Amino acid sequence: MKISAAVMREKGGGFSIEAVELDEPRDDEVLVRMVSCGICHTDTLPRDQVVPAPFPAVYGHEGAGVVEKVGARVRKLAVGDHVVMSCNSCGGCDTCQTGMPMYCRDFFKANFGFARMDGAPTMHKGPEIIHGAFFGQSSFATYALGTERSVVKIPSDVPLELMGPLGCGIQTGAGAVINSLHPQAGDSIVIYGAGSVGLSALLAAVVSGCAVCISVDLNEERLKLARELGATHTINPSKEDPVKAVQAITGGLGAQWSLETSGNLKALRQAVDSIRIMGECGMIGAPAYGSEIPLDTWGLLLGRKVRGICEGDAVPDLFIPKLVELYRQGRFPFDKLVSFYDFEDINQAVEDSEKGRAIKPVLRFS
Repeated sequence: MKISAAVMREKGGGFSIEAVELDEPRDDEVLVRMVSCGICHTDTLPRDQVVPAPFPAVYGHEGAGVVEKVGARVRKLAVGDHVVMSCNSCGGCDTCQTGMPMYCRDFFKANFGFARMDGAPTMHKGPEIIHGAFFGQSSFATYALGTERSVVKIPSDVPLELMGPLGCGIQTGAGAVINSLHPQAGDSIVIYGAGSVGLSALLAAVVSGCAVCISVDLNEERLKLARELGATHTINPSKEDPVKAVQAITGGLGAQWSLETSGNLKALRQAVDSIRIMGECGMIGAPAYGSEIPLDTWGLLLGRKVRGICEGDAVPDLFIPKLVELYRQGRFPFDKLVSFYDFEDINQAVEDSEKGRAIKPVLRFS
């Protein structure tokens, strides 16, 4: 079928809205008419070749829309369902089988392979292959194909145009707190980075009952928003040493939990140094491949832990509906992070995100 898609044709380039042809869904796939799609930092990784990726390609991995067609073997979805599109996984490896699809053995192939799992393309323009299936969807387009595993049904009485970011960025931040760190009521947490992932983690920390919620960022406007969303303390590293500030706030002990959400290596080391004995630091941000940081090994010997977290350790079919329900109850107001843009203004939306003018841009399709 003919669709409109935002195509990236060169390293560091801009998106061009083009007419392309999308395949019909296979037996395990669904066709989704896109209503909206969030823009995530991960969408710039293949553009900038931080991860190896082909051109021309269609990105987008925080799609929300309405199911238009379902393949013959699809059971959990039906035409007309409102859905969020999340990341893809194989479903057959040991990690998928044990309920940890975010650590799928074929995660890179399933999400950054720019083709179906068997290598077949999903879209083309005449004889030219347009590399799609990014995160199993490529939802910077008016229609997208998803696999049954990567598409999550949500209630029809919530604003569908708002829900897309639950598929990745919001899920990642909130899940890192709720699913990975498991703080107890009254605990302390420091979150490095007040972008969409970091602020989603903050919202989850508030929901979890953390008594001390510290947000660290260089952007004063984002720190102001963090306070509005429940941060008990904010720290600007350009004005004070964040590790010393965390120590002061926590009575010299350090925080029980920390998260680094920006991919900044200096901030990661500070996040590790901010935790107390027996504390735990979660790394969400994605620095360049091969990046390394020095760590105080004696500090780790005192029971401190550092762990990587992918997609908030979430099973999308289970976790995304929980976030939707928290939103409906007014306890997870992630809508305060969102700025809407028309699909045709995708380049402006990306620029605003990269320059810090928008926390979570969301494209709307007419």
